[in-house]
Amino acid sequence: MARPPKTDAEALPEPLAAPLADFLDAMENDKGLAANTLDAYRRDLSRYLCHLVQLGVARIDAVEQQHVAKLLHALRESGLSPSTMARNLTSIKRFHQYLLLQGVIESNPAELLAPPKLERKLPDVLTIDEISALLQAPDADEPLGQRDRAILEVLYATGLRVSELTALQRAALLLTNGLIRVLDRGQRERLVPIGPQAIRTLERYLHTGRPHLIRADSGDHVFLNNQGGPLSRMSIWKIIKAAGDKIRTKKEVSPHTLRHSFATHLLEGGANLRDVQELLGHADISTTQIYTQLDRSYLKEVHKTYHPRG
Repeated sequence: MARPPKTDAEALPEPLAAPLADFLDAMENDKGLAANTLDAYRRDLSRYLCHLVQLGVARIDAVEQQHVAKLLHALRESGLSPSTMARNLTSIKRFHQYLLLQGVIESNPAELLAPPKLERKLPDVLTIDEISALLQAPDADEPLGQRDRAILEVLYATGLRVSELTALQRAALLLTNGLIRVLDRGQRERLVPIGPQAIRTLERYLHTGRPHLIRADSGDHVFLNNQGGPLSRMSIWKIIKAAGDKIRTKKEVSPHTLRHSFATHLLEGGANLRDVQELLGHADISTTQIYTQLDRSYLKEVHKTYHPRG
């Protein structure tokens, strides 16, 4: 298997390095851009520009569509996934579009190139009974069990990302108002409703479970590990997997499963897609549409119930 093209940006000639630096500066000043997205731009575009150097292209205004296409072919030959290739093409298109708007180039050489088709594997959706069993799996008589049950309840009740859960501070819990204040990937704030059952479970953990985990340097994080520090993403994954192993299901149970089940159950209950988009914190509704594809049996039932010839 061939190796992917190199990404050594330091070896770039100035006519390629300068546009990259300008673009990354502009993206860094975009306050809504997540840090990992900026890192992906830097990595993808460094690879792309190094590839141009290998093709003998030394100026950004000399790039043609064939040069971009050759990079995509090289990525495919190196064994990178279609999703990685698609992300690279998106980075390249946005880079050239930025330069076009700045008057650096006269056309976008990547504009007409189509991304590879992606095989989207949606996470499993748990049934209501499976969710109920999952939420009851941790031992609520132990501090760690109270924490784990609260984690499961909050994730299913709110649809939070794991990163949002691990970053959650007690000051963000507006439980008397039935809300949680969340900072998403782009540091945008949103208020997420949380239901009475999840509130009761969370308050029990806060009042009786968390005090057993607190240490002098614990800070204000809601969910703590048994050393009193904030829980990591991997710890959350292990907690959810352990609970999933206790219930009778062949489905894979992960944090993503709970987020997907949250969204799907809302839609099945009649929620508007735009409302679900807001609750999930998606900037683009197309992401929500992918996240919340309903199973065929539900769609058939909707058609049968509401279509005049169903």
